[in-house]
Amino acid sequence: MANYVQYGCGLSAPNEWVNFDSSPSLRIQRNPLLNIFLGRKTGVRFPKEVRYGDIVKGLPVEENSCDGLYCSHVLEHLALNDFRTALQNSYVVLKPGGTFRMLMPDLEVVVNQYITNKEQGDLHASEKFIRSTHMGKEIRERGLKASFVSMLGNSKHLWLWDHASAIEEFEKVGFKNIRKCEFNDSSDKMFLKVESEERFKGAIALEMTK
Repeated sequence: MANYVQYGCGLSAPNEWVNFDSSPSLRIQRNPLLNIFLGRKTGVRFPKEVRYGDIVKGLPVEENSCDGLYCSHVLEHLALNDFRTALQNSYVVLKPGGTFRMLMPDLEVVVNQYITNKEQGDLHASEKFIRSTHMGKEIRERGLKASFVSMLGNSKHLWLWDHASAIEEFEKVGFKNIRKCEFNDSSDKMFLKVESEERFKGAIALEMTK
């Protein structure tokens, strides 16, 4: 039986895939006791098909078991060392010959837009740049409530890449046949069940095999 795994799925959890997310909110919602006391404070409710799993710590998936692996706008939320661990763990669970498709923001696109804005005399070019990277912080909330809200999510980006540097990282892990990909260009149509065309805009989109 074919095995397809998506991690960092958020609310996108097609039945044909095994869907994992590492949000603390999900962990609370899946714990009966914590859910009673804190469940209402976690915001959006995850579909029942979503399982808790952290790619950095390693997914509860057998090695060499996945025909297909997918993540969309997940890896940019990881620190550099965790990013590299996530790539290693992704490689481990994929079958030899299995396909991994991934998306994350393209730093080159963001930088080029900043340069264009700057050349056009936009006085807010730098502010727009920081906002578009999702790495800045406009207001630093303080207090217990702010700490709790921060604990429940990781919306900030911690590291960004361009195509060349990203491909080098995947090659170091051992991935092969790495290519830039587009929406709905996979020979394996199972990926259509998890992919969204909108998510490909301004993104590094790569397909590779083990």
